[in-house]
Amino acid sequence: MTIYGLIDCNSFYCSCQRAFEPRLKRLPVVVLSNNDGCAIARTKEAKNLGIKMGDPWHIVREQRKLSSVQWYSSNYPLYADMSRRVYQVLLEHVPRVEPYSIDEMFLDLTGLPGILSERCEAMRTAVEQTTKIPTCIGWGPTKAIAKLANYIAKDRPEMEGLCDLSDEHVRSRFYRNLPVSEVWGIGRRLAARLDDTGIRTIAQFVNAPPALIRKVAAIIGVRLQAELRGESCLQLSEIAEQRKGLACTRSFGRPVTSYNDMSEAVTGFAVRAAEKLRAEKLDAAHVSVFIQTNRHKRDEGWYANQASLTCSPTSNTLALTAISMRLLRTIWKDGFRYAKAGVMLNDLAPVGTQNTLFNIPSEQDTALMEAMDTVNRRFGRGALRPLSTGIERSWKPRQNMLSPRFTTEWQEIMEVKTL
Repeated sequence: MTIYGLIDCNSFYCSCQRAFEPRLKRLPVVVLSNNDGCAIARTKEAKNLGIKMGDPWHIVREQRKLSSVQWYSSNYPLYADMSRRVYQVLLEHVPRVEPYSIDEMFLDLTGLPGILSERCEAMRTAVEQTTKIPTCIGWGPTKAIAKLANYIAKDRPEMEGLCDLSDEHVRSRFYRNLPVSEVWGIGRRLAARLDDTGIRTIAQFVNAPPALIRKVAAIIGVRLQAELRGESCLQLSEIAEQRKGLACTRSFGRPVTSYNDMSEAVTGFAVRAAEKLRAEKLDAAHVSVFIQTNRHKRDEGWYANQASLTCSPTSNTLALTAISMRLLRTIWKDGFRYAKAGVMLNDLAPVGTQNTLFNIPSEQDTALMEAMDTVNRRFGRGALRPLSTGIERSWKPRQNMLSPRFTTEWQEIMEVKTL
């Protein structure tokens, strides 16, 4: 029988901070969104203090009971690299790993020798020893069941981080008491529609007539029902689906009022988007640029606009920045306090597949981009970039509590001193 597992990193962003600062081990830790806006990750200790997902930092930070909380700005380069390290550890223990998100990965546990619970515990131990990231693992005959098992392992301390739902009788006991909203793929709206038909638990969902499920939840619901019955409909994939689009957007640390500042920001977004394209060996044939003011401060004046252009397929930084600047000029208006902007790339395809006789990239351009990427990989992102991205960049998002990028920047790597 095929067995799928799902491993989930506990409070991942916070755990990444704790991995390099042992003093945080038992302290409440919260990681904030862009611009240090609101809570997006919390440790158990922070949750016990009443901090909720999405709580705005500028309000909750004044509460006396939260004086012990350690606040951090989002450090995405660090989190992405720690996720990669978890992935590498898992590959040493199972034949296939499918990343589902930055902190969740599906595992192929089929046919592993020995007792499966012991193998999974060994994986958790290896991940924590190597990366200092605590995890939970759930497993079962389908991906939907594995996802549910992982939820149970995380939700119930008595499970000690492991949950086995490979046995039908064990699943049935849990199904009777768990709400259908806990099923992977059933969101708030679908759960409400199911509730209207009297389906409130997973057991009721599994035992409902397939025709009713199809009527309420379409083919997605039918597949989920089959998965929860133990019939695998979602296969494990080691190759991620090709992107259909790519975006680089940011909210600014302060309102942007000058065209020069906005052009620096948009150029920077185009540079980053081009780097992502080349990393995935893709070209883009459609570019969009948008700018907007703060939707919550319409008394300051509301303006939002977007411009797009179809172009020859490219991942060349200079070409994409030139197009982005051309688009920005068509939508810019003086007199507004802009809060957010972005560059979006669409019509993506593998490098070279969209080329024609009239748009074959020159060897010189290709070599230039390879040299730029090599320098930035060695000395850190942004070490070599167009001057038009700016130097001071006062518009950058607020990151007043940013920790070092311990694993991705030579200047910020931890130092060990011997006595």
